[in-house]
Amino acid sequence: PCGTGQTCNDPDTAANMLHDFTCTCDNDKSVKKTDGPATCTKDECSTNPCGTGQDCNDPNNSPSSTGDYTCTCTGTTIKVTGGPATCTNDECTAMPAPCGTGQTCNDPDTAANMLHDFTCTCDNDKSVKKTDGPATCTKDECSTNPCGTGQDCNDPNNSPSSTG
Repeated sequence: PCGTGQTCNDPDTAANMLHDFTCTCDNDKSVKKTDGPATCTKDECSTNPCGTGQDCNDPNNSPSSTGDYTCTCTGTTIKVTGGPATCTNDECTAMPAPCGTGQTCNDPDTAANMLHDFTCTCDNDKSVKKTDGPATCTKDECSTNPCGTGQDCNDPNNSPSSTG
């Protein structure tokens, strides 16, 4: 008479003692009802199935509803139903590439909630860097003295993509 996830206890089994049984929820012994099924709930998030850095939501707390909880990486839209989400976000793998040609990208913390921490470094001058965007790289073609001794060199466009 109690249903799934409940234990029935009839304290007096004499034939004239009716409606004295008690239904107790298996997952919460404090929830009971006499002469009928108890209203049991099961919050799948109570055991922290998602882990650190994730938010858990169980939309249906019925004891018969399992695996419908969602794990969402904190501060993101990355989520998985019925298990932990993979909370990583390497900003350097974004398309289009965040740094551009002639630069190397480094994202020191790929946790899903760690955004805008990547660094772009110029390939031809490692001292030129910028966080959260492309660095301003230059390429001075005159630096190798291509004109020779006694001649002045002028590079009007020192963009890394400009040659000749």
